[in-house]
Amino acid sequence: MIERVTRRQTVTIAIRAGVAACIVGLATASLPAWDSAGQTGSGVGIDYHVVATSKTSTMQKELNDAAEMGFRFDTVMGGETAFGGNEVVVVMSRASGTKASRFGYRLLATSKTSTMQKELQDAADAGFQYRGQTVFNTAFGGDEVVCILERDGAAAQERVDYRLVATSKTGTLQKELVQAGAGGYQIVGMTVGKTALGGSELVAITRRVRAQ
Repeated sequence: MIERVTRRQTVTIAIRAGVAACIVGLATASLPAWDSAGQTGSGVGIDYHVVATSKTSTMQKELNDAAEMGFRFDTVMGGETAFGGNEVVVVMSRASGTKASRFGYRLLATSKTSTMQKELQDAADAGFQYRGQTVFNTAFGGDEVVCILERDGAAAQERVDYRLVATSKTGTLQKELVQAGAGGYQIVGMTVGKTALGGSELVAITRRVRAQ
């Protein structure tokens, strides 16, 4: 069943087990192996919400509104859509019938990679963990790196450190990732796009669990 609503509202797609789903313009992610705390197993239907907006300032609210209905972030992509122009598109899902709210979201969007490091760490210190990133061309901010972070209200919070690597040279990326890896950092995501200061940059985000 597909329920179509007006633009700038979320689109709810209910897909029963055994039916393949494809969202045009988004990388297909494997279905999450959800557990009993709001997640799903085989034989259980899955509901999807698609949230699309051309304003990153509204995306965080829309993500949290969907989370209040039991939905959880799955994947994100920024780009040009047929009707909306440049948009950030997020897919969220929940086990059919699930209404409990468990997750909260914070969105970081900046054209300056120098500020993203601090914003990531501030969010991590507040209990949020990295879930995804994309590059998005905004009407006012130009190309922005957009990161989505999630906080699980039912889980113990890990203390995590983040390190952002931004460079226009793949050789430098190799060197800096090796250095980060030696310090225990693991890469969790990477995008390529034009930033305010670096021009076309590779932006990689790494994390490590802080020693107790």
